[in-house]
Amino acid sequence: MSDTARYLVSRLVTTLLIVLGAMLLLFTLSAIVPGDPATALLGPQATPEYARRFIVEMGLDQPWYRRLPTFLGHVLTGNLGIDVLSGRPVAGIVGAVIPYTFILTFASIGLAVVIGVPLGCYAATHRGSALDHALAFISVAFIAIPSFVIAIFLLLIFSIWLDWLPVLGAGQPGDWLDQAKRLILPMTALSVGWIGFIARLMRSSMLEVMGENYIRTARAYGLPNRMVTYKYALKNACIPTIAVLGMGIGRLLGGAVLVEIVFARPGLGRLIFDAIATRNFPVLQGAVLVVVVIFVVTNLLVDLSYSAIDPRIRRDAAPQAAGQ
Repeated sequence: MSDTARYLVSRLVTTLLIVLGAMLLLFTLSAIVPGDPATALLGPQATPEYARRFIVEMGLDQPWYRRLPTFLGHVLTGNLGIDVLSGRPVAGIVGAVIPYTFILTFASIGLAVVIGVPLGCYAATHRGSALDHALAFISVAFIAIPSFVIAIFLLLIFSIWLDWLPVLGAGQPGDWLDQAKRLILPMTALSVGWIGFIARLMRSSMLEVMGENYIRTARAYGLPNRMVTYKYALKNACIPTIAVLGMGIGRLLGGAVLVEIVFARPGLGRLIFDAIATRNFPVLQGAVLVVVVIFVVTNLLVDLSYSAIDPRIRRDAAPQAAGQ
C-alpha cells in the first residue's frame, strides 16, 4: 500500500473512531441525566398517562444495553430521532437550519483568511516597521475581544446609529441581496478575532520559514525577492495556518451560538441553545452530533490538504499509522 493510501486510511479510521466516541458520549450523557426525563421535558403539568406513553415512545423504559444498539443503528441510518415537542424528525429540523450555519461559518473563516494572511505576510516582510507594530497591537486587540461583544457594537453602530444594514434575521428566502446584507454583520463579528489570530500566526510562520536554508539559497542564486517570498516561503508558511483552520471551524461553530442569538439568525447554535433551554434532549443530541461530524470531517479535509501541500507530513505519518 502506498504512503498516500496508508495515510488516507489512517485518517479515515481516526475520523470514524472520533464520531463513534462522540455517539457513545452523547448516549451516556443522556442516560445519566438525573431526574425523570418525562417530567423534565413535558413539565409538571403532564398527566401520568401522557408521561408513561412518552417514556415508552422514547424507549426510556428499556435498559441501556438495549437502547444503545438501537441508538447507534438509528444514527447510522440517518435517523436522529423525533422531536417530542413538535413531532417532527430531528434530522429535518437540523437540516432546515444547517445551511445558515454553513454559510455563516465558512464566510467568516473565508473573510478571516482573505484579510489575515496578507496582513501577516506584510508584517513579516516589513518586520520592525511602524505598521508591523500597529498590526501587532490591532491583532491582539481583535483576539482579546469576544465575538458577541463585537456583534453588539456592530449592531449598534451600523444598524441602529447609521442605519446602513438590516438589524435582525437571515433575510427573505430567495432574496439573495437581502440575505447577503444580513450576513455582513454576523460574519464580521465572528471573523474579527480570527483575522488577528491568523495574522499573528502567519507572521511568525513566515519569519521562521524565511530563515530556512533553502530560502537563503534561493536568494543567493539571485532569485527575485517577490518570487522567494510569495512562491517558496508562503507555501510552507501556510501549513500551520491551514492546520489551525480545522480547529477554527469548531471554535466558530461554538462562537456562532451567541452571534446567532444577538442577530436573531437561525442556525445550529441557536437550535442547540433553544434545545437546552427547553430540555429537548432528542434535538440537543441530534444537533450536537451533527456539529461533531462537521468538525471531524473538516479536520479530515484539512489534514489531507496540508499533507498534499507538504508530502513530508504524509511520509512521516504513514509509518506511525502502520506501527499502530
